[in-house]
Amino acid sequence: MIGRMSRLWMFGAAVLAVGVQTPIRLTGDWQAKAGDEIRHIMVRSDSSAQFGRDVARWRLVGDSLWITLGDGVWQVYGMKLAGDKLTISGGDLEKPVTLRRVGPPTARPDTLAIPEPPAPNQRAW
Repeated sequence: MIGRMSRLWMFGAAVLAVGVQTPIRLTGDWQAKAGDEIRHIMVRSDSSAQFGRDVARWRLVGDSLWITLGDGVWQVYGMKLAGDKLTISGGDLEKPVTLRRVGPPTARPDTLAIPEPPAPNQRAW
């Protein structure tokens, strides 16, 4: 079973420009292996990401992915995107995790609320 903090690495980001670099496209249906299980993470351009019934809010800050599940803090991860492979590291992860994009994102149902963002200085170190 994947713990609450361990699930955070699974959430991606959306289409954003980092500085003056080429835009990074992170929206989509991402797949990750969790032991013997395959998990799908839906990353949408509305700043939401969904894993099962959990909905998170994301931010991209430089080369870091900031994620909150609405608990009042941002969990911060390093990220690297190469084509349809996304590697996330740091935060509460013991080792880097690689996800693979397997399709486009679906629309977020109106019944799923995106958590309020914590203040920018409220982050888990």
